[in-house]
Amino acid sequence: MRFDGIYTPIVTPYHADFTVNEAALAQTVELLVGAGVHGIIIAGTTGEYYAQSMEERMDLMGRVHAMIAGRVPSIIGTGDMRTENSIEYAKAAKALGADAILVATPPYSCPTGREIALHCLAVDRAADLPVMLYNYPGRMAVNMDEECLDRLGRSPNFAAIKESSGDINRLHMLARDYPHIALSCGMDDQALEFFAWGARSWVCAGSNFAPEAHIALWQACAVEGDFTRGRAIMSAMLPLMRVLEQGGTFVQCIKHGLSTRGIDAGPPRRPLHPLNKDEKRSLEEVIRTMNTTIAAITGEAN
Repeated sequence: MRFDGIYTPIVTPYHADFTVNEAALAQTVELLVGAGVHGIIIAGTTGEYYAQSMEERMDLMGRVHAMIAGRVPSIIGTGDMRTENSIEYAKAAKALGADAILVATPPYSCPTGREIALHCLAVDRAADLPVMLYNYPGRMAVNMDEECLDRLGRSPNFAAIKESSGDINRLHMLARDYPHIALSCGMDDQALEFFAWGARSWVCAGSNFAPEAHIALWQACAVEGDFTRGRAIMSAMLPLMRVLEQGGTFVQCIKHGLSTRGIDAGPPRRPLHPLNKDEKRSLEEVIRTMNTTIAAITGEAN
């Protein structure tokens, strides 16, 4: 599988009692498919997998995969603290007919590069599907280092890496030394730099509610190679990216962003809490300004 385009890690909408809002989930899938995203990631961090039981995750995998119905690729996240659990998620993804899996470093245990590689290889063997690696030391505490990447590069299934370290030197290293593992942008405010270094895909939570803006940037840079236009679009998107990253309200912002599209994604699960009124108002203004600016750049209706 070639990862090319915008891949949305879909949210899990909840009712006020934290049960899954299936109607809002279906609406979100339809919004994304209709807008033209190139794939949907199920059970990513944005989907709050960490706050769900194994049974809930398995159920949601099946529900969302069925809603997608093959219209775009479905990628299923296998992230967990235990390798054994990740293997079970990988097996379930295979059984469902998923197109690929997302494999992250197990959090909290701080494994070495060798141990991360052995974890990834065990998950790979369970599914034998294309794999997008997920490097996010901000949450996992460690990087997928060169030892890890050298070991994984021997298997053709490890097709891409979502790089979320924020370290521009790692971007250079991956592009230069590991060209066989496709770059996927996982650090939103560096999307322009990723595309300049040859990335063909972007895993972006903001595309839950603003798929058009994210597709516009990908189209300008990755498809047309028009980085002048890309810089203009990126400039319009940066205020949104700053809001999403401030104060630990990332998932809350994504969920409230969906409400601006008429989809009630509900509250995040605890320990997180919804945005307050001022935070909601600020996010809404940033989204309105971004949409107006990008519409003027692309010449499309707002």
